[in-house]
Amino acid sequence: MVNTAGMDSDFSLDSFLEETNKDYEQTQRDLKEIDILIKQSAAEVERLAQRNAQVTSYTRQLQTNFETLPREDIKEAYEALNDVQQRLFTMRGQLEKLQSDQRNLERLADSQRKILELTGGSAALPTSGRRRGVEQPNVIRVIQTEEAVRQGLVRKMHDSVASSISNFILQAEICQRFFDVNPDRARTELNALKSSAGATFSNVKDFIFDLRPMMLDDLGVIPTLRRYAESFQEKNGVPVPITVTGVERRLESHIEVTVFRNVQELLQNAMNHAQASQIQIQVDMGPDRVTAVVEDNGSGFNVEDALDGGNKTIGLATLRERTEMLGGELNIQSNLGQGTRVEFLIPISDDEGFSGSF
Repeated sequence: MVNTAGMDSDFSLDSFLEETNKDYEQTQRDLKEIDILIKQSAAEVERLAQRNAQVTSYTRQLQTNFETLPREDIKEAYEALNDVQQRLFTMRGQLEKLQSDQRNLERLADSQRKILELTGGSAALPTSGRRRGVEQPNVIRVIQTEEAVRQGLVRKMHDSVASSISNFILQAEICQRFFDVNPDRARTELNALKSSAGATFSNVKDFIFDLRPMMLDDLGVIPTLRRYAESFQEKNGVPVPITVTGVERRLESHIEVTVFRNVQELLQNAMNHAQASQIQIQVDMGPDRVTAVVEDNGSGFNVEDALDGGNKTIGLATLRERTEMLGGELNIQSNLGQGTRVEFLIPISDDEGFSGSF
């Protein structure tokens, strides 16, 4: 078993601050550019919205004389309406994407600014500050990784939910158009709209659970892990049995969050990167520590490469740092083609839990 409790000692705060300052300046330039693009896109959306209102009004006027008008005029009118609505839909999506990117850049700039303010832009460290100089970058990397996760969720919300809602509006407009002239087509569009709404509602629930499962606050980490394992199994078709030993009880909120997030990330790694067909979870709630093990039969990996950043996608270095910040330990056992076993433990004091079971 590989113990990863050691810290890197060759970190240069000078180079980190210099790089962070350069990144901050680049972020400011990106913000100026995206502000220009947003103004241009907003103006185009406004123009297309006005054009859409005009074409829609004209089409409704045609409907009053639907039986007497030449078919070619009707066809041209509806083609024009469809064209402007598609362009409006596309531009609204582009504007939403730019606004989302702007918010993400603003958050990034704020984080970079705070980092520079906290460090004072100085590379000088006191003689006794070596450990402090090592821990600061670790905390920063955890913060940046958590922000990257949230940005990923924002992208998912935009690409899936926001696009679906925009599509709902378009489908609703199509239904309105065909209610009187083609009831069968209107019924088909309504059924499609209902199906899309159901799928989007399911996605929204998943996003909410990933962001912050309410069960974690209400019932604690063990019931939340059980529910998450069930949901994970249903979605991916991979059995995920969970075994719990010790006295099930509530812990400090930050410990429960860390245990849940660690297990959540390890399950995602096993599924997305290791292509595992079997995963199992073990949690032991001892009197002075909580220990969790996630084991899979996936493709495995080189532990040293993963922790040194050779495989950044699985984030084990950040998971390790998050655990160590609470005084815990992370142990990884894996080889190529032989699956992976990750064990982490977090100490708990006598007054952190509540006696008794759930």
